[in-house]
Amino acid sequence: MTKTQLMVTALFVLGLMGAYSVYQPFLLSLTVAILLSMATFNLTKHLVDFTGSAKISAGISTLLMSLLLFAPIIYLATIGVGYISQIDQQGVKDTLAALRALVEDIPFLKEVTHQYMSDARIAEYIKESTTYITVAGSTGLGFMKNMLFVVFFYFFINYYGNRFFDTILELLPVSPQKGERMMKEVSATMEIVFYSIIVTAIFEGFLFGIMMSFFGFNGVFFGVIYGFASLIPVIGGVIVWAPVSLYVWTKVDSQTALLIASYSVIVISIIADTFVKPMIIEIIKRDFLKSTLQINSILIFFSILAGMSTYGFWGMILGPAITSFLIAITKVYLDYSDAG
Repeated sequence: MTKTQLMVTALFVLGLMGAYSVYQPFLLSLTVAILLSMATFNLTKHLVDFTGSAKISAGISTLLMSLLLFAPIIYLATIGVGYISQIDQQGVKDTLAALRALVEDIPFLKEVTHQYMSDARIAEYIKESTTYITVAGSTGLGFMKNMLFVVFFYFFINYYGNRFFDTILELLPVSPQKGERMMKEVSATMEIVFYSIIVTAIFEGFLFGIMMSFFGFNGVFFGVIYGFASLIPVIGGVIVWAPVSLYVWTKVDSQTALLIASYSVIVISIIADTFVKPMIIEIIKRDFLKSTLQINSILIFFSILAGMSTYGFWGMILGPAITSFLIAITKVYLDYSDAG
C-alpha cells in the first residue's frame, strides 16, 4: 500500500468514525429503512417503470409504507385509549378471581396466583395502571419517532435507488459478482419475510376480528390487536384470545368464552397458521415474487424470534436480514478458502 493509499484509507476510517459519532442515534432507523427498501425493491422498480419518475415512485412507495406502519398504530393509540379508560375494574377483579379458581387444584400455579393475584395485589396493579400508561406513552412516542425516521430514510434510499446500493457494492471487499449475489440473497430473503409477515398479520387479524364482531365486540380493534400479536412467534395469538376468553367467561357466559377459545385454537392457530399460512407464503414466493430462493422456514422462524427478543418490534426485520447476510458472507468466505 502506497503512502497516498494509506492516507486516504486513514481519512476514510476517520470519516466513518466521525459519522458514527454524529449519526449513531439514527443507525437503527437507517438500517431498518435500508432493509425495507431491499424488501420492496421489485415493487419500487415496477413503480419507476410505470411512472417514469424515481421521485414519484419513491413518494408512492413511501406513502404506502407510511400507511402500513402508521395507520394500525394510530388507530390503536386512539381507540385503545378509549378502551383503557372504559375498563371495568370490577370486571378485571372478577376475571382474575375466576383464574385463581381455575388453578386452585394445581399446586405450583396455586402458589403463584395467591402470591401475585391476591386482592391486595390486584388493587395495587389497578392503582399503578396510570403510571404504566404514562410509561407506555413515552415509549410509544420514542417508537413513533424512530418510525418517522425510518419513513424519512426509506424515501431517500428509494429515490436514489440503484446509486445507493451500487455504492454499497463498491465498498464491499469482494468481487462485483459475489457482492451482487450477497445483496440478492439478502434482498430475496427480506422480500419473502416482509410480504409473508404482512399477509399473515392481515389474514389472522381478519379471522379474529370477524369472530369478535359476531359476538358484538369491536371487530376492527381486536383484529388489529391480534394482527400485531400474530407477529410474535409461538405465543402471539395466545396473549390475545386467552385473556379475552377469560374475561368473556366472567362477564358474558362460559359458552361464548369456549367458542372464542375453540375458534382461536382450531381455526386460526391450527388451520390458518399451520396449513393455510405456508400455502400463502409459497404462493407469494412462487407467483408474486417469482423467487427460486430456497429458505428454511424453521430458520426464518427462529431468526424472527431471536430478532424480536433482542431488538423488539424491528427485530422481525433485523433478525432474518442478519441471518441471511451471515449465510451469504459465509458462502463467500468458503469460496475464497477453496480458491486459496
